Amino acid sequence: GDFYNFYLLDEDHLAVVIGDVSGKGVPAALFMMVTNILISDRTLMGGTPGEILTFVNSRICEHNEADMFVTRWLGIIELSTGRIRAANAGHEDAAVCRAGGGFELFKTKHGFVVGVMEGIQYRDFEIELEKGDKLFLYTDGVPEATDNNEKMYTLGRMVDALNENREKTPAEILDSIH
Repeated sequence: GDFYNFYLLDEDHLAVVIGDVSGKGVPAALFMMVTNILISDRTLMGGTPGEILTFVNSRICEHNEADMFVTRWLGIIELSTGRIRAANAGHEDAAVCRAGGGFELFKTKHGFVVGVMEGIQYRDFEIELEKGDKLFLYTDGVPEATDNNEKMYTLGRMVDALNENREKTPAEILDSIH
């Protein structure tokens, strides 16, 4: 049920979306697919992430007989400045590493998950990234992963692992954590 995507909106704007769907199997996969199509189509039409998630939630709620829902983190990165305008629909907080510093969770007020309640208005927030900063997006599958003894990985261990590898490239960070 986890999903991510990224795509250029124009030469200077990159849309990044990550999410998780309730449920399992084919119905969950179809629900995720419909949600992603709505997000990508609406994002290409313009607007802020909050406006886009508000629109998508409205459309999903109109036809959600299965009572499924999705979490979503949607950000639009202005590549020339590093400014990210984002909205969060019940998803995990992003982790940000400032150049020369360490990873920390970028705490935001979450909107409600998409698909459950009509009339939700999602709010935008901003993250300013400078040269050398890193953004780490993930689903609850990372902190909720368990080892052979059923011990959860946890957010704390995730942030610790990110910080142990903060000087590495994103690909190297992922390889180290695996």
